[in-house]
Amino acid sequence: MKFFALITLLALPLFAMKPAEDPQTVLIMLGAPGAGKGTQAVRLSEKMGIPQISTGDLFRENLRNETPVGQKAKSYMDKGQLVPDEVVLDMLFERIKAPDCQAGYILDGFPRTIPQAEALDSRLKGRVIAISLEVSDEVIVERLSGRIVCEDCGAPYHMVASPPKQEGICDRCGGKLIQRKDDTKEVVLDRLKVFHKQTEPVKAHYQAKGSLILIDGAVSKEETVKQLDAMLK
Repeated sequence: MKFFALITLLALPLFAMKPAEDPQTVLIMLGAPGAGKGTQAVRLSEKMGIPQISTGDLFRENLRNETPVGQKAKSYMDKGQLVPDEVVLDMLFERIKAPDCQAGYILDGFPRTIPQAEALDSRLKGRVIAISLEVSDEVIVERLSGRIVCEDCGAPYHMVASPPKQEGICDRCGGKLIQRKDDTKEVVLDRLKVFHKQTEPVKAHYQAKGSLILIDGAVSKEETVKQLDAMLK
């Protein structure tokens, strides 16, 4: 705990030293699947009054609206090919032209690889701060493999942290509780292998640039919130 608190305190001057000419502050949420990136990104968005931008949401929006960049992405997807980083960046930079991004924005789910981080660097003009939620693999497996949801209403539960009143039955609607395939222990371990190989090195990229802040994400949500709030004061 003291280690993360120290890192947080040392990082505080990053916020105090914001140059007046910086047009935007870009927060990048890093961490393993299940670390709490999305939860904290939503809360920070509300607290700071800047939008949370998810690349998954961008894909769905551009595909649904059949935008030029969305059609370009679809041409790759229809062939079973990965969408190039340049196309993803085109979607992102088209989105951040919107008025609500003028003061800054929060990236949730991007960049995932070093090439993506480097490509992002080449096109960003604002000040970038990467926030990494540090959670061990053991805790991630416990968190994700314990998740269950109602197959009828979608209400979430956790077999340890927030179990239903009656085993296997939804408190809200009485529906059957199931575990999604993505939340089985085997799948979670596979996702963690991909994270450590492809995404974790992104931390070192931002650390080398002096813009990385580590937060202990293994504690309760309330404690994580306290750390983030202290950092952003």
